[in-house]
Amino acid sequence: MLEAFLALPRVYKRILSVASDIIALTFSIWAAYALRLEQQYWLPDQKQALVAAITVLFTIAFFIKLGLYRAVIRYLSDKAFITIVYGVFASCLTFIVLGYLFQAFVPRSVPVIYGALAFVFVSGSRLGVRMLVNRPWEKEKESVAIVGAGETAMQLASALAQGTEYRPTVFITFESKNHKTTVNGLPVVSLQHTAKSIKKYGIRRILLALDADSTVDRKALISELEALSVPVQTVPSMSELVAGQARINDIRDLELEDLLGRDPVRSEPEVVAASLHGKSVMVTGAGGSIGSELCRQIIRHKPKKLVLFEQNEYSLYAIERELQAVNVVDGLDISIYPILGSVTHRRRCEVIMRAFAVETVYHAAAYKHVPLVEHNVIEGVQNNVLGTWHVAEAAIGAGVDRFVLISTDKAVRPTNIMGASKRLAELVLQGLSESQDSTVFSMVRFGNVLGSSGSVVPLFRDQIRDGGPITVTHPDIIRYFMTIP
Repeated sequence: MLEAFLALPRVYKRILSVASDIIALTFSIWAAYALRLEQQYWLPDQKQALVAAITVLFTIAFFIKLGLYRAVIRYLSDKAFITIVYGVFASCLTFIVLGYLFQAFVPRSVPVIYGALAFVFVSGSRLGVRMLVNRPWEKEKESVAIVGAGETAMQLASALAQGTEYRPTVFITFESKNHKTTVNGLPVVSLQHTAKSIKKYGIRRILLALDADSTVDRKALISELEALSVPVQTVPSMSELVAGQARINDIRDLELEDLLGRDPVRSEPEVVAASLHGKSVMVTGAGGSIGSELCRQIIRHKPKKLVLFEQNEYSLYAIERELQAVNVVDGLDISIYPILGSVTHRRRCEVIMRAFAVETVYHAAAYKHVPLVEHNVIEGVQNNVLGTWHVAEAAIGAGVDRFVLISTDKAVRPTNIMGASKRLAELVLQGLSESQDSTVFSMVRFGNVLGSSGSVVPLFRDQIRDGGPITVTHPDIIRYFMTIP
């Protein structure tokens, strides 16, 4: 029976909904009179019947105007019940006015009783259908606990409740004062009572839904949840939601970046814009993980020209296509030039800088995978050291105002060829900076960039997935991690 109802075309479901409301409204008017007059078998006279019929038809028309019958009952929201309140209120006013116009007998309390009954029957019928429709899925849903009780947690609970995979069962809060309260009909328990709640509610999964401005130490939180015998997952960040890259109910496994536990460093827009807005900017290694992210950030500051310099054909094609799409969608009107070439060719670099009147250079082109550079010393030194030297000299020759080297924390007391090559690149810039004053040289040291092509994290992840062991350079080594947006 239920399956047959669900299989009906939507137009038939709307007809049934209208018919149900006509019956509910008609019965509400009759019941209001019967209760007020205390007559079990009350029958209306001609005028009362006419007033009732017009009132019911007007109410149905008003419900249609408000869009009540466009709502999908399975996903009925609070807004639908507000719509019913508006419709019933208008119906009561219509009832009163028509009674006055037709001189029908309408006791003052009848419209009030009618309004209450109409709301109960119209909204109750929808709630009943929603419960029947959702019941089969409720049994199959996996019971989950949501860590957090803020706006993100509320949105997640609402999204999961309307889905078919998970059933939000309990909120876990960090504040003891909120223990044993309820939010949106779900119980709230403190973090200290998580283990008991897992057994009590049959929790199969824990979802982290922390607000962006939450001061909770994620590292400590994960350590506390580790002892529990249930998987811990998280929801997308607010930036991903705003950008449309994910939905609130897109559950994913925890990543290492979720555990960094550091506040992000905010840039100063005015300082950054001074060297980018309306300028001609060139990025070497533009197709790499760091270079491509630099390009994404730079284009938001509306440079006049953006020169993408890259030796890998496909990487250059991919980033150029992505940036051109942003350029068109956001109406930035920025000239983007994809240029194939190597940083080891000094003359080529200078010609390009002169041709596009480059004012700022971000030098991100480098070999940064430690083991590979260790086995390819000549290529590593040629690209990282001589390449930096050639690009820097080309910048001086082309009259570039600013030159920024993307270096690495491995350049500090280097213990491998890659780190040593980047340290030499820094020394090259320091030497060139002292020999002239037309180009301002600066450098920034990145840590282990999560998500970059040379990051150690994918290696660790693969080793853990394969059952270990995890291989590190030295048991006492300290690694510094950072993220790119």
